[in-house]
Amino acid sequence: MTAHAARTGVWFIGARGSVATTATAGCAAIAAGLHPATGMVTETPPFADSGLPPLTSLVFGGHDTLDCPLPKRAEALAAGGVLPHGLPSAVRAELAAADAEIRPGGPHPGDTRTDEEIIAAFAADLTDFARRHDLARTVVINVASTEPAPAEDATRLPASSLYAAAALRAGCTYVNFTPSTGLRSPRLQDAVDTCGLPHAGRDGKTGQTLLRSVLAPMFVQRALPVRAWSGTNLLGGGDGAALADPAAAAAKNAGKERVLADTLGAAPEGEVHIDDVPAMGDWKTAWDHIAFDGFLGSRMILQTIWQGCDSALAAPLILDLARLLARSHEAGLTGPRPELGFYFKDPDGGPAALSEQYAELLAFAEHLKAAR
Repeated sequence: MTAHAARTGVWFIGARGSVATTATAGCAAIAAGLHPATGMVTETPPFADSGLPPLTSLVFGGHDTLDCPLPKRAEALAAGGVLPHGLPSAVRAELAAADAEIRPGGPHPGDTRTDEEIIAAFAADLTDFARRHDLARTVVINVASTEPAPAEDATRLPASSLYAAAALRAGCTYVNFTPSTGLRSPRLQDAVDTCGLPHAGRDGKTGQTLLRSVLAPMFVQRALPVRAWSGTNLLGGGDGAALADPAAAAAKNAGKERVLADTLGAAPEGEVHIDDVPAMGDWKTAWDHIAFDGFLGSRMILQTIWQGCDSALAAPLILDLARLLARSHEAGLTGPRPELGFYFKDPDGGPAALSEQYAELLAFAEHLKAAR
């Protein structure tokens, strides 16, 4: 197979969710010239000669525990204003093709299989997907709902770690776009260390934390002490329902708080509250209240409001990461990729400020160019 003809698999964990559906439909729309690649950093000039797989070469599949077909899921997202009106019908063939590649996820309640049996089954799905489509490589991306952190005495791997282990076993690069455990289970450490594959994550940085990674360095650079930083998130959809679980919300908030602690030197007072508002659907409002000291101790306040659609914010980042990890694999890179911290709340090392992360990402693009 020539490099020009090579195809790359993108395998979503949570393949029928809002984020995966938006990314799949969006890729088809951009590839067909129906919409511009708004929000895709890899489609900007610095990445033009980095050897990234073209969007037209991506083949989609995945695991999910839901059975709603992707075309129908896309229609629901269009009705909610997430996807443009008419887009689901325009890319129906591509959505149907991706839906045909979605396999049952798990474990289901009452599933009697061992962790090893589940991992083997998931890995077999990935291997079969690559074989049937003659793929050069496959990137597995976790975009499933946030799961609670496992208990210290847990005897079974959490679902996210079962999928992650299967990805490594099948020789696939892995991205964790969620706060769930994924590859960061101590029981997977040996497999991670010896897999010889690049991986990245955890928890995609799409809205509130994106803004925090810009604002927090401003206070440091202007020598303005932050006294407290509080936040509230109002959201609906599947993510809102999942984060109504306090344990899942705690896993989510850990990444939000990390960027402040890393940038400011210590976590300031204040918490982030997440409220499930089903009527909001896939839309989200995030409010931050920042108390800081000015000259001669004057008390000041900065408030921000971020209103957006998480699926539309996440989808271009997902496509970026699929291309960057596939190219990293092709270039022979292995292990965690701190150069991709630009995309994560909880990156694999590197700086916390967005401007510094962006500089590292651009340097990474130059490295990929040199590796061609």
